[in-house]
Amino acid sequence: MTTRRMPTGLKPATEFGPLLIFFAAYYFGDLYLATGAIMVTTVVSLAISYYYTGTLPTMPLVTAVVVMVFGGLTLYLEDETFIKMKPTIVNTMFAVILFAGLLFGKSFIKVLFDNFWNLDDIGWKKLTVRLAVFFLLMAVLNEFVWRNFSTDIWVNVKVFASPALTFVFFMAQVPFITKHTIEKTTDTDE
Repeated sequence: MTTRRMPTGLKPATEFGPLLIFFAAYYFGDLYLATGAIMVTTVVSLAISYYYTGTLPTMPLVTAVVVMVFGGLTLYLEDETFIKMKPTIVNTMFAVILFAGLLFGKSFIKVLFDNFWNLDDIGWKKLTVRLAVFFLLMAVLNEFVWRNFSTDIWVNVKVFASPALTFVFFMAQVPFITKHTIEKTTDTDE
């Protein structure tokens, strides 16, 4: 494990930087330039994260693999369909993984967020279901937008609406998380 401390502001930059670079590259170029830009910045973000933490976070790593595959197909075949399908595939994959975990009695959300929240078992299960449903809805939204609207609208939904909806979703979960939070017990020596 590394002892390097990530500078303040670098974590959000690694999380949102590729998306913002994608938007800028699209705005000043085209979707193919934006696709190449998000591929490069995704790898750079993972490298920075690994440099400071000594690990590769699971969800960003899975997303990076899908970005590389579908971005590569987009560039190689010169067909923007592949990069437009990427959010659908990532969101569906996360939903399936979460639902499959529940079928086997596991809450993968608990594994990912146990350091941040201390929820009771019912809370973890319900939060997992809520997040899986949210991922499915985001997949449906992406499919609807890219199939029915212009690339300009799809890019704006991807860059602005999707993160905003994710923020609203998690903010809406705060009362639920608070309700299901259990106090951590600590042993004290007297």
